[in-house]
Amino acid sequence: MAAFIASLVVTFAMVGILLAVARRRPVGQPLSWGEAFVAATFVFALLFVAYGVVPHHFLALADNQFKWRDDKIGIPIGGLAIGPLRRIIKPPYLLFPKGVPLTNGHFIITAQVLRDVIAGGIYAVLVGAQLYGWAWWQRRGKAPATTDVERSAYGRPLLRPAEEAT
Repeated sequence: MAAFIASLVVTFAMVGILLAVARRRPVGQPLSWGEAFVAATFVFALLFVAYGVVPHHFLALADNQFKWRDDKIGIPIGGLAIGPLRRIIKPPYLLFPKGVPLTNGHFIITAQVLRDVIAGGIYAVLVGAQLYGWAWWQRRGKAPATTDVERSAYGRPLLRPAEEAT
């Protein structure tokens, strides 16, 4: 658990450093070769931690401490069984411990499948954040397009110049 949390903290700290530097850097300022080398190394390290270390530590956490194996049928809910739900949900604290009931049988969901879905979700969030970051970087310093159009006394835009309108 500590390794997974530490990898998340390192990732968020690196993203914070990246955002702080990006906001201070003037748009269009050329890079020296040293700045480019340091920036490329930093971004490589960030992507390595985000796409490699964080999912690895989650999978290790799910396998070793949570014991989400392929022989555990059902969706583990862990701490959700504490409090008023304790009367409803009994040990082994799983949702659908015999599978999701269907008309022709049961749809079996194992804890390992849930582990893999969460790991895929981690990758999906990271890809979305990376695409948003690229778009944000490209839009940096650009003023929004203004569409100041002359309006008539009634508030509607004029379609022709004022000197031609008679």
